[in-house]
Amino acid sequence: MNPNTVIFFSLMTSVLLAYQSRTNAQTLRDTPELDRKVESYLAAHAGEWRDMNVPRSDAKQLYDLIIEGKYTRALEIGTSTGYSGIHIAWALAKTGGKLITIDIDEGRHRTAVAHFREAGLSDYVDARLADAHELVKQLPGPFDFVFSDADKEWYKNYFDDLEPKLSVGGCYATHNISGGGRGYGRGWNQAYYDYVTGLPHFVSTMQPGSSLLVSHKTGKK
Repeated sequence: MNPNTVIFFSLMTSVLLAYQSRTNAQTLRDTPELDRKVESYLAAHAGEWRDMNVPRSDAKQLYDLIIEGKYTRALEIGTSTGYSGIHIAWALAKTGGKLITIDIDEGRHRTAVAHFREAGLSDYVDARLADAHELVKQLPGPFDFVFSDADKEWYKNYFDDLEPKLSVGGCYATHNISGGGRGYGRGWNQAYYDYVTGLPHFVSTMQPGSSLLVSHKTGKK
């Protein structure tokens, strides 16, 4: 056989094995018992998530983003009482991942921890009572999913601290952003919107029907 042919088939075999390994690693876990428990818990507590939590539709979009991207290393800035964190952790239970979530308020933190436990998701959550201004800088990463929903005036600082720790292909979702953007009038957190959407190594889009700005990292800075 021609040596070049041997090399070609050897390379193709290596690529195929790498692809198969990646595909197997990304297989979603089947969690029917957990699904029933989380769904039952959310139904039982419907209407109780007013304390700075995201709307139901946005929480569902966070869940879907993690499932679609098969992300496993997630960070949430702004736990509140845990509604978004429940959806993130629920998705991570299927990808084999874990969530670090941060809140500075002791009461909200304590309530969120109870919600995670009662929903059956404690094993997938590392809930931290801390000042995110300091802790975000200290976390080593890497992360492949970030949800930012804390103090809005600090959004750019959080993003700049985490951008080097976000894997290429990772997703950075920011809440309470206006979908207006350039040419459509001023919106919520416009300066942040302009900054992130102007970065050449991110592709950023507003999620339909929500205030979620979703930014996918396509390369290194």
